[in-house]
Amino acid sequence: MSRLDVVLLSAAVALSAATPAAAQIAGHPLELSGTAGSFVPDGRDRMESGPSFGGALGWRAQAGLTLEAQATFNPSHADTAPGQRHNFTYGGIDLRWNLLGASERVVPFVLTGIGYGLSHDGGSVPQKLERGAGSLGLGVLVNVRDQRTYVRLQVRDMWFRGRNATEFSNRWSATAGIQWTLGGKPRDTDYDGVRDWLDRCPDTPVGAKVDANGCPLDSDGDGVYDGLDQCPGTPKGCTIDSTGCPVDSDGDGACDGLDQCADTPRSAKVDAKGCPLDSDGDGVYDGLDQCPDTPEGCTIDATGCPSDADGDGVCDGLDRCPHTPAGSPVNAQGCPTRPGALETGLLEQGTAEIGGVEFANAQGDLKPEVFPLLERLASILVQYPSLQFELGGYTDERGDASDNERLSLARAQAVLRYLLQKEPRLSAAQFALKGYGAGPSGPQSRRVVLRVRNTDVLRQEREKRQPGE
Repeated sequence: MSRLDVVLLSAAVALSAATPAAAQIAGHPLELSGTAGSFVPDGRDRMESGPSFGGALGWRAQAGLTLEAQATFNPSHADTAPGQRHNFTYGGIDLRWNLLGASERVVPFVLTGIGYGLSHDGGSVPQKLERGAGSLGLGVLVNVRDQRTYVRLQVRDMWFRGRNATEFSNRWSATAGIQWTLGGKPRDTDYDGVRDWLDRCPDTPVGAKVDANGCPLDSDGDGVYDGLDQCPGTPKGCTIDSTGCPVDSDGDGACDGLDQCADTPRSAKVDAKGCPLDSDGDGVYDGLDQCPDTPEGCTIDATGCPSDADGDGVCDGLDRCPHTPAGSPVNAQGCPTRPGALETGLLEQGTAEIGGVEFANAQGDLKPEVFPLLERLASILVQYPSLQFELGGYTDERGDASDNERLSLARAQAVLRYLLQKEPRLSAAQFALKGYGAGPSGPQSRRVVLRVRNTDVLRQEREKRQPGE
């Protein structure tokens, strides 16, 4: 190989290293090239070295193979006679084997071809010698300027048997030139609509929207590209899934990442931070609260609705008299406003006599006729859990005084047992029992008397029951 050949190949390597990356045309384009360089004949051909001009028209069959029709004209002189022209022309069909894909920016190649050679020597007989010939070459294509233009550098060895020769001689041409790609389709490896030679992001996922440089867009900045993002307006900071849609673990409408209350119960209404609202402050969130306007302080059930154990219309928690008998008129505090005679006696004087309590003769057993009376009494006393009572029993004058005292205590105990049985909310600790023995003569001698022991509390109980409060 001549010094020129070495220079041309070195230039090819340098160009391949210096050329900016730009992928090219895919498909089956035509490739037209023109070259010029140096012709170096075999010493047996008695020719001088000279210029070499060539051209080729190729069709890319596939990425690694191009079929080319080519011709080379090498004007020269005979070295035996000064001024005597001796030209060599070669034309034929080449298979250009591209060692990299033909659409790459640098494509080294090998040439194998057959053709026809014409030697025109004015001092020989015959002057024109035409014979079949073959060739072998190698070179490189280097993309320059745009996607369709290459610098073509190549070295070709043309085998030709000269006049009166028994062997083929080696006629070398080393040329450089330009190759243009005609037709085909601009290569777009990632199918983003931007040709590879312009695409600065050649690995964009299929389906992603891109800018003019071929780089994917992400309008909402969530890391999922537009075109693939099924929720393109995701607020910044939201945690997203693989489709680009915000994750909302507790289903409250505030996305994870922005939700400051990530464990909100399902169906609860939330504020902009994802935290549940509780408009009435009852501890049951709006959306779950079936009674959203519950007054502050009311005792509520699991649905957020106020409880009203005595059914007086004033909720537990605000009801200062939580055991009001059914049907009793009450004030805003839930306390009865029209107490009966017995209650009035307890509230005003701190004492009340319970007449008509009948017992078996000389015994402490209650007669059934008094049960309704004692049930009403129990419903009254349960309204006063803060009061302490003395429950005293009396007998008539008959009998021994000590016996009467024991009998009167037994009768007080019988009354208390019945009261506690009928109203479990009463506490035995509220009552002190007393047997007074014989009372004044007459039909009311066998009676029960209630006295308030902690009279200092009576004022509070009276105030709670004022009609205007």
